[in-house]
Amino acid sequence: MVEFQKLAPVTLVLGGARSGKSLYAESLVERRVERIYLATAEAKDAEMAARIEEHQKRRGPGWETVEEPLDICGALNAHSTRQKPVLVDCLTLWLSNVMGAGLDAASEIRSLVASLSSLPGPVVFVSNEVGQGIVPDNALARAYMDNAGFMNQAVAAVAGRVILVSAGLPQVLKQEE
Repeated sequence: MVEFQKLAPVTLVLGGARSGKSLYAESLVERRVERIYLATAEAKDAEMAARIEEHQKRRGPGWETVEEPLDICGALNAHSTRQKPVLVDCLTLWLSNVMGAGLDAASEIRSLVASLSSLPGPVVFVSNEVGQGIVPDNALARAYMDNAGFMNQAVAAVAGRVILVSAGLPQVLKQEE
């Protein structure tokens, strides 16, 4: 799907639900001999378990999977190497986990962004673009939407490459040389 290329230290792949963003992000790192899939989802119900299984089957063998719903800074620091790019799928699920655990989302986002410059290897983040629809009618959903927008902007600001995937089609929004 994607021509083999050198990865930026930080890449952000954005898109809506079922846009093809995860598949595109996987294609950025799948040709590397060693690669890590940092999964933030938790199978708390049958529907989410089915989604996780779908992702696992699609990826196939060759991926080292690390499951970490909350401490992605710690997981990135523990697993990032020059030889092993890390794919984090996905930031918006991580944000949901953070908010559900009662943690300060803004502080967690700042910590994540601050940690990115010290990673030895490349990281590819997948995140949902959630702010393009109707403003939700409840405070929790609005807070989630606001935090997701802040998070995507903060990660995009430090990323060397930002891609928006829509209908399976990647569009480069930012590409630093």
